[in-house]
Amino acid sequence: MDGTLLQKASVEHGRALREAAGAVHGVDVMNVDAVKYVGRTDAAITRDLLRAVGLEGAAIDARWDEVKTAAAEAYARLCPPDLSAYVAPGMVELLDELAARPAEFRLSLVTGNLEPIARLKLGRAGVGRYFEALRGGFGSDDEDRGRLPAIARARASDPPWERSRTVVIGDTPHDIACARVDEVRVAAVATGPFAITQLADADAVVDDARALLPVLEDWVATPPA
Repeated sequence: MDGTLLQKASVEHGRALREAAGAVHGVDVMNVDAVKYVGRTDAAITRDLLRAVGLEGAAIDARWDEVKTAAAEAYARLCPPDLSAYVAPGMVELLDELAARPAEFRLSLVTGNLEPIARLKLGRAGVGRYFEALRGGFGSDDEDRGRLPAIARARASDPPWERSRTVVIGDTPHDIACARVDEVRVAAVATGPFAITQLADADAVVDDARALLPVLEDWVATPPA
């Protein structure tokens, strides 16, 4: 989501995670450095923040639900009222086209963001309407990003949406990796911090959302064997 649907809209999100983790555990993580954010789940990020100040497994796990609630509350307070300027180039046009063709495409979020944060972020960016409630895979569902595509497929239909009709779209090597775990195709867009050459393991790599539609149309017409 961040780097793919939206660009540079994560500052308040990161602060919310730090505030929540610190408040719940009674520690100061606001100035912890060397924690990687890009392409990771909120749970994994929070775990690294807390490990950096001496907490470990059981202590972190025991209060994760409290941190999730506190992070969503903090983000609701910190999130700017209008994030529309952060929508990636060509993304609204792509979403409009895909949403208008429900027989061919079904949109679903797969993101390491906690679901309340993801929903608020996209709502204030003006693109939340494209992603139905009760659908998607989020960082609040599992700390392991590799499990999120399967969760999203299970929520998309009953029985679960077929792997052969699933495409993960992302902007980081983590997105590519999670698609490989679920054995689905992946299209990478170089709209985040990684260059096209760093995303070469995807099944297709494009400059931005404006080049995605023909790739997706081709894949709908020619599902994998």
